[in-house]
Amino acid sequence: MHRARTTGVRPASTAGGATDSAPAEDRFEDRFEDEDYPAYSMGAAAEMLGVTPTFLRALGAAKLIEPKRSSGGHRRYSRYQLRLAARARELVDQGTPVEAACRIIILEDQLAEALRINAAYERERTAGG
Repeated sequence: MHRARTTGVRPASTAGGATDSAPAEDRFEDRFEDEDYPAYSMGAAAEMLGVTPTFLRALGAAKLIEPKRSSGGHRRYSRYQLRLAARARELVDQGTPVEAACRIIILEDQLAEALRINAAYERERTAGG
């Protein structure tokens, strides 16, 4: 499974990291800001991206995204997952096979994370020396 910023789907946070002691309205508001909150049904996600539900299932089979499940068992997608799916659609529209597109996106994500970590390391090294 691709884990975001190192290896694909980032783990969904619980209501934006709010604790059980936080007021319900605070947790609700946090969900608007949480790009990992699984807010979109398969139908809504497919419509937003201009793809079919079959395409979204193919991205799951290729281990690019793994939607969360509602209490009723329906797939739910986050904004982050929709961005990955949109990138996959771009590549597929250019003629890249779905499996290859997913692998490209995973590698792009891993490279971006490695570059971020390297930049942070360089900042620490130059600040401390």
